[in-house]
Amino acid sequence: MFQGSSALTLDAKGRISIPTRHRDALISQSEGRLTLTRHPDGCLLVYPRDVWEEKREQIAAFPMSARPLQRLLLGYAQDVDMDGSGRILIAPELRQAAGLQRDVLLMGLVSHFELWDSERWAQREAEDLAKGMSESMENFSF
Repeated sequence: MFQGSSALTLDAKGRISIPTRHRDALISQSEGRLTLTRHPDGCLLVYPRDVWEEKREQIAAFPMSARPLQRLLLGYAQDVDMDGSGRILIAPELRQAAGLQRDVLLMGLVSHFELWDSERWAQREAEDLAKGMSESMENFSF
């Protein structure tokens, strides 16, 4: 289970280091094999490969009316492997699509991660908080 956020730096070659606290779990769960793809919100999704394979089947079964979402999720999907130092390479087209510059934020969302450009995330977070909590939160207590 992945949770929490980590401020990371994208190196000159387009790599990030997966935080140590997630590295061991990813190695044991999927041998460090990951899949990255675009998200409609403007970030990248980072899935352990075995989790992605299940998601990929669900996405492939979407109705024709969801073809644009299929193109986004499946068309941009790229398999990557962690190197011996726990780094992954993010392809230029994915970096460009998510607006990833130097400072990025990796957020654990239980089964996968979102990878955001830090500035883009700050803007999105402010917008989301300004909207308030959705109706789905009415029965939830902190």
